[in-house]
Amino acid sequence: MLSRDKKIYRVTLMGSIVNMILLILKFAAGILGHSAAMVADAVHSLSDFLTDIVVIAFVRLSSKPADKDHDYGHGKYETIATSIIGMALIVVAVMLGWNGIDKIIYVIQGNKLESPGIIALVAAIVSILLKEWVFRITRKVALEVNSQALEANAWHHRSDALSSVGTTIGIGGAVMLGSNWAVLDPIAAVVVSVLIFITAFRLLRQASGELLEESLPKETEDKIEEIVYRDTLVRDIHNLHTRRIGSIIAIEMHLRLPGYITLTESHCHASEIERSLRDEFGDNTHIMLHIEPIK
Repeated sequence: MLSRDKKIYRVTLMGSIVNMILLILKFAAGILGHSAAMVADAVHSLSDFLTDIVVIAFVRLSSKPADKDHDYGHGKYETIATSIIGMALIVVAVMLGWNGIDKIIYVIQGNKLESPGIIALVAAIVSILLKEWVFRITRKVALEVNSQALEANAWHHRSDALSSVGTTIGIGGAVMLGSNWAVLDPIAAVVVSVLIFITAFRLLRQASGELLEESLPKETEDKIEEIVYRDTLVRDIHNLHTRRIGSIIAIEMHLRLPGYITLTESHCHASEIERSLRDEFGDNTHIMLHIEPIK
């Protein structure tokens, strides 16, 4: 059985190899095929390759156990990795959009763009197939190991596949309809940039929520309370505080139990509640319970 880190490294390394192959293929096809959309797509693949390196580096840091300087572990490194990926995607989106708009304006001014070659179209189709395959495998592992950074990287792969869809439509239209429709190529680049920007915004919103100690979603907190109330002696839950620390969650709350039970019995009930919560949310879940007598 592979460890969490090894699963992440293996799927990320596989993705980086695919990214490297596509990076070379797209740049060559974009230059030889005179396609601005394909060159822009190649830049996106370059950002994918760089974020693979970020994931490998930060997941290794985030997996370090808690120490005297980091009582809650190093999980926030994974959140930082997600933020870096999101910011990289925004830079890519702006670059693609700016380049596409510039070429569209160039055409509006009465100029003509060179029609892209068939090699660019072939490269775009190959990119869609490979990147969608990498996305599905990466996201599957991300859900298995509960890695936010890896899931962010999976969506980065998906955004590259989507950008290649837009590139394929633009290049395909320009190739089939001739040079008078070569403007479809930069239009595709602009559409792709918008899709990438939306993905980047979602990732940054998620990461900022963690860094600002945002509470877990209401449905998660409702599930926590439902698990706790399975203990028939629990009469009240208050001061419930939740947050995410990288790939784990932290739960703190006050519980009221009957005042007539012994300290040992109270401890047994608290231990059973903790076990039930970890069964639901993972063995590394941080749990802090404060037991009070029923008023």
